[in-house]
Amino acid sequence: MTSKIGAAAAEQREFLMTQADFDQISKLAMDFSGIVLAEHKRDMVYSRIARRVRELKLTTFREYLNYLEHNHAQEASEFINALTTNLTSFFRENHHFEFLKEELLPALRFTNKASKRLRIWSAGCSIGQEVYSIAMILKRAGFPSEWDIKLLATDLDSNVVETGKSGIYPASHIESIDEETVKRFFRHSSDHRSVQVKDELRDMVTFKRLNLLEGWPMKGPFDIIFCRNVVIYFNKETQRVLFDRYADLLPMGGHLFIGHSENLNGISDRFESLGNTIYRKIK
Repeated sequence: MTSKIGAAAAEQREFLMTQADFDQISKLAMDFSGIVLAEHKRDMVYSRIARRVRELKLTTFREYLNYLEHNHAQEASEFINALTTNLTSFFRENHHFEFLKEELLPALRFTNKASKRLRIWSAGCSIGQEVYSIAMILKRAGFPSEWDIKLLATDLDSNVVETGKSGIYPASHIESIDEETVKRFFRHSSDHRSVQVKDELRDMVTFKRLNLLEGWPMKGPFDIIFCRNVVIYFNKETQRVLFDRYADLLPMGGHLFIGHSENLNGISDRFESLGNTIYRKIK
């Protein structure tokens, strides 16, 4: 009965997506970016790729896959952009920012006092709200002006990288932020429907498109890496490689922040857990 209902529902969809289509999309997602799309992601894949089918005025997923094959250079990034999730908000998983403010930044101000250098990477930055949250914490931490402080924000999705660069968001995105913080770090549009992050924060951040599974142009070292809710898309072996590469870019004692549903158990022995999905490099 369930399978018949499912088949009927599939027939009523706007575009035909066969099992072969889904299998090919899953293979391409893995080949292009390392993203794993299990069978339970089928509805999500349909809804996201259907947008591209619609925009290109095609009629089936097979037509779209043929289009992708023959227009790979321009469509591959659109394909990946459509599949990746960009759920984010300012100060999301606030315990990470409290730890940054109360413990980690004061410690780094002491340990890095000779070099007066601080580097932080937001990997999988989405539309930039994570890295701007870090920048706000940094601005309030009282580092002397002569310190060399830089933040890098990268994401696979070129569209969200551009949004991050602009620093423009719907006004509803700052409703949970206190009034004093909003006044200091944001400008409202004339109609108050949107806000823009002020230049003092935007000037701290470099946004770049980056596929984490390809070569990394930066050499580090980074004092802190945020990679939250990114590795859930990867298989265990890919996660092992990725966390090993992160460890290579962190100094001994450097910190890694991951997402609330992620952990390094059985993945990497180069970090120790500090609790609350915060890790410190130990080897």
